[in-house]
Amino acid sequence: MHSNYLFFGIFLLIALSVLFGSHYFVYYSIISFWRVTSFNAKFILASALCALPLSFFIASFLSRLWENLFTRIFYFFSGLWLGILATLVVAFALGWLIVGIVKISGNTANTKTLGTIIFALVFIYSGYGVWNAYHPKIKNVTFKINNLPEKWKSKTAVQISDVHLGHILQANFMKGIVEKINFKNPDIVFITGDLFDGMDGNLPEIAKPLKDIKASDGMYYVTGNHETYLGVARAFTAVKDTGIKILDDQMDTVGEMQIVGISYPERGQSKNVEEILKNMPGFKPSMPSILLFHSPTQMDRAKKEGISLQLSGHTHEGQIFPLRLVTWLIWKGYDYGLYTDGNFSLYTSSGVGVWGPTMRTGNTPEIVVIKFE
Repeated sequence: MHSNYLFFGIFLLIALSVLFGSHYFVYYSIISFWRVTSFNAKFILASALCALPLSFFIASFLSRLWENLFTRIFYFFSGLWLGILATLVVAFALGWLIVGIVKISGNTANTKTLGTIIFALVFIYSGYGVWNAYHPKIKNVTFKINNLPEKWKSKTAVQISDVHLGHILQANFMKGIVEKINFKNPDIVFITGDLFDGMDGNLPEIAKPLKDIKASDGMYYVTGNHETYLGVARAFTAVKDTGIKILDDQMDTVGEMQIVGISYPERGQSKNVEEILKNMPGFKPSMPSILLFHSPTQMDRAKKEGISLQLSGHTHEGQIFPLRLVTWLIWKGYDYGLYTDGNFSLYTSSGVGVWGPTMRTGNTPEIVVIKFE
């Protein structure tokens, strides 16, 4: 337990250092590019850039206390700023590189013009990112599974992950997702965690559109880390009238295919996929199987126990450019896409929703449509 607190403390310190360091870099770049000398202008800018890092934490806290238009707008814009900040840091870094190249060539860069171009491009790109977040695409994937049951050769499955329903993405967003899913006429639907955002609100009402999904073989759901923040019991209550089947370290069999669901470990706990599968009543390693597990981890253990396909999410593929590099490093290259190792396959979805900034830059939210062969 103490090691968990130590790890969290170190992580928080690093995160805050990066956050405030990024704001200082933006502050320094602005006063340098525009050659700001006025004390009052510097003070106002510094005050704003000191307040902005705290705004998202304040908005998150207020959103847990009150559910109203003001807290939603505050949460939206404070989160959006974090996405704009990441883009500004990259853009100003490139700006400084251009200034350096111009200086080496013996000339002087017009930094005011360059800075104006940087801001214009950042806000255009960020605007696209907001639009992109609300327009998920269909991603078609085909998996090869050994001993695939004959019935499954004609089936269509859909995976959605990381919807993050809550304070910002609400019932109307979910209705749009349901329409896209039904348009593909799936036989079965898999929800691989973080269906909810971990915020308070009328969750049963937000989740209500899920009951309109048409899938003859049913809908299966496992929890993600955000359900543990929200409270797993609250998440389960929110979906109890939608027709979703919850797999909480359980399995079901559909047409000779084992559908296995392992829920995300509660805070301060861990799970061993191999041990859970060994002790799972009815699970047969010799039969084809699909594992729903929120995080793209423990693949070696899943493969060892005979899992044919693991469906995961969690990473958002970085969500904001250039954070894909971070997720790629953390999840060792398994943060997005299809990976095959012998008779085992993993697909990590970029997710269909967002967390924090309501924007997607550098990648596209997706609804995964699956065929089998």
